[in-house]
Order: sequence, then C-alpha cells, then structure tokens
Amino acid sequence: MEHQHLDPAVTRRPGSRLAAAGVVVRRRLLVGVPVLVATSMGMFALGAFSPVDPAKQYAGAAAFTTSEENLAQIRANWGVDDPLPVQYLRWAGNLLRGDLGWSTSRHEAVGSVIAARAGWTLLLVGAALAVVLVASLLLGSLAAYRRAGLFDRGLRAVAYAVQSMPVFWLGLAAIALFALALGWLPAGGLTDVTATGTSWSDVAHHLVLPVGVLAVSQAPWFVLFVRDAVADSLRDDHVLAARARGLPGRTVLFGHALRTALLPFLTLVGTHLPELVGGAVLVETVFSLPGLGAVTVHAALGSDFPLLAATTLLTTAVVLAANLAADLGYAAADPRVRIDG
Repeated sequence: MEHQHLDPAVTRRPGSRLAAAGVVVRRRLLVGVPVLVATSMGMFALGAFSPVDPAKQYAGAAAFTTSEENLAQIRANWGVDDPLPVQYLRWAGNLLRGDLGWSTSRHEAVGSVIAARAGWTLLLVGAALAVVLVASLLLGSLAAYRRAGLFDRGLRAVAYAVQSMPVFWLGLAAIALFALALGWLPAGGLTDVTATGTSWSDVAHHLVLPVGVLAVSQAPWFVLFVRDAVADSLRDDHVLAARARGLPGRTVLFGHALRTALLPFLTLVGTHLPELVGGAVLVETVFSLPGLGAVTVHAALGSDFPLLAATTLLTTAVVLAANLAADLGYAAADPRVRIDG
C-alpha cells in the first residue's frame, strides 16, 4: 500500500477527497474482479475434474438401482457432457443472474442454504472481531506504556504461546474446561436441546465460548501489533511534547500515542480478515454452529461443488470488500494521506 501526501490546500476540499476515494474504489475493482474470476475458474475446474459423477451424486442411493439411460438423461439435462468452456460460461452466467445452483448434499437451492446460515457466521465473526479490537487496543496500549515491565513481559509471553496453538485445539480445550469440567457454559449449538424456540438470551449464552475462542485465537496478532505501534508512537515528537506540557499519562497514551498507532492498525484489520474467516470455519465445526463455515466443511467432505464454490466466492468477495473498507478508513482517518494503488 502506497501513501502519497497531498497538498494541504487539496486535502481541505471535500470534492478532492471524494475523487480520491473513487480512484481507490476503481483500482480495487480492477484487482478484485480478476481475483473473483480466477477463483470461479479454479472452483469450476475443481468440480469439472473431480472423479465424482454428479448424476450419481444427485440420485443418491437410487443410483445403485437406476438404469444407465436415466443417469445419462440427468447428465444431458445438466449439460455435463458439453465442452468445459461452454459449461463454465453457462455456470458463470447463472451466478451473475443470482442462480447459485443446487446443493447435492443438502438437496436444496444453494442460495437458500447461504441465506439461512450467513447471518450466524456474520454474528460470530463480528462479535469476535469487536472483542479482539477492544481487547487488543487496551492491552497493547497498556503494555507499550509499561514497556519491559512485568505486565508487558507477561502479555507477550501469553500472546506468543496462544499464537502457536491451533484454533480447533483451543476450542476443544475450552469445551473440556468450561463445559465439561466446570459446567459453566454449553459445549455447542445455538440453543438448549430442550428449547422449543430461539431466544437471543439463549443464543448469547451459547455463543460465549465460540466467540471467546475465536477472539483469543486471533488476538495475539493484534495485541503485539498495537503494543509495538504504540511503543514507537510514544517516542514521537508530538507525544513527547504532550508529556512535557504535563498532560496526564492516560491522556498522553490514549489521546496522542494510540491515535497515531490506529492508522496502520486499520490496515491490519483488513488484511487479517481471511485468517479470521478461516478460524470461524473451524470454530463453527468444533461447536456445531449452523453457519457457513460448518456448511463449507460438509460441502467439501460431500463433494458438493455448487455449494463449495458459492461459499468460496462469497468469502473471497467479503475479504476484498474488507480490504477496500480498510483502505478507505485509512484515508478518512488521516486527511493528509490518500491511498493510491
């Protein structure tokens, strides 16, 4: 990411900032669209060259008794015997029209599967990201302020230790401790087994462990980044001047040093989102949550390529959008800087 400084007279004009944001969007689209096309080609090739027969997969157990003529008719109806470029263009055209295909593992439209489960994944990722941001900004800033102290050394040791632990291991350890040994929290699912409906209090109670595990697994990157960024910012001239004026330590830390460190932190949030989404896939599987992550795992195990392709493309689009939002947020946070490239 390149940061080009603009003339102060230009940065004061709102129109110029909007034009700069438009340039960023256009250039990100020039990168994002080819990435989505390449991802779609890769997913299509994965399904096209798979040894799994889509006709037999669609027929299920009936494939063992149905005639070869019926299977051939299914293949003809789906056009799987057409040349691969024709199949890809037809599939891509259906995607652009909103037709995501039919899930062979769940026996329903892919769009319906995603619509029913995307909200839970967004809730899990959003809640975990909020916890990570608040905790990392607070703990990282305090560690930087007490640099080389007992709290700083202890926090870094814990961060390095957690960073080496796989997220699925953290999930299983959390279930063993808080659900099985102590009995404080449920081990999985969104509601109790005996529940007749879905209440937000019940859902929140069941999400404490998954959100906590996902947040803890991602927090070390953010905590260490904030700690180093704030520590460097504390040596800047404007922060030293604030200290010389006798401002309280809390004001110097959060009002001056942290504000400067927030700019690169915005970029870290956008670039780290793919790992957060990947962690959500494992967390949903460990805690049996009905989100897109668990569905993606089941689609991969069941060779459900229409559903797997749709969730992969959706995840790619979300990651690209998050990086664009981070770039625009960087420009909005510091009017002296225009992101260009």
